[in-house]
Amino acid sequence: MAVVISKVKQKDNLLDAVRTISGIDVRSCLQCKKCSNGCPVNTIAGTRPSEIIRQLQLSMDDKILESDLIWACASCETCFSRCPMKIDMAAVMDALRKIAVQKHDSRQKGNVHLFNKSFLKTVKMFGRTYDLGMIAAYKFGTANYFQDTDKFPMMLKKGKIALLPSFKGDKKFIKKIFARKQVKN
Repeated sequence: MAVVISKVKQKDNLLDAVRTISGIDVRSCLQCKKCSNGCPVNTIAGTRPSEIIRQLQLSMDDKILESDLIWACASCETCFSRCPMKIDMAAVMDALRKIAVQKHDSRQKGNVHLFNKSFLKTVKMFGRTYDLGMIAAYKFGTANYFQDTDKFPMMLKKGKIALLPSFKGDKKFIKKIFARKQVKN
C-alpha cells in the first residue's frame, strides 16, 4: 500500500492531540524499533508500537484509531525503558484510547472499555480495587453471567479473591486523583 505524504499541515491532527493530552512529542522517534522488539503484546496485536509512532508522524489518523494495539497495550512501559529517546509509549497509548472514546471510535475487540470502567469504579468507591465488585460490574455489563463461574470456588479457597472489599485504601487521596484527572466512570 502506497503512503502519500503531503506538505500541507492538517488542522487538528492526531499527533497534536496526542501531544496535548500526553505531553509526549513522538516526532523525536528514531524508528529503531526497540519498543516493538520488547513489547509483550507484540504477538497478539496486529500493529507494533513503532508502527503506531510512524503512523502518527505521517498523520495516518484513521488507521491508528482502528489499531488493536491501542486496546491491547498493557502499559507495562517496557517500550519506555528500551527507548533511547525516552518516548513514553504507555502515555501515548492512553491518549489514543482517550481520543478514540471521545470520538466514539473505539473499535476495540472485546470489552476493554467496560473492564476499565468497572476497575476504575471500584477504585473510586473503595480507595483500591475490589475484585469481586469489579467482576460483578463487568459481568453485568456483558450480560455473560455464568462464564468462568466454575473457577470462583477455587480462587476463594486459595485466597485469590475476597468476598468483602478492603477498606485500607486512602479514599480521600484517591478521590483527589479522580477529581484532578476528571476520570468519569
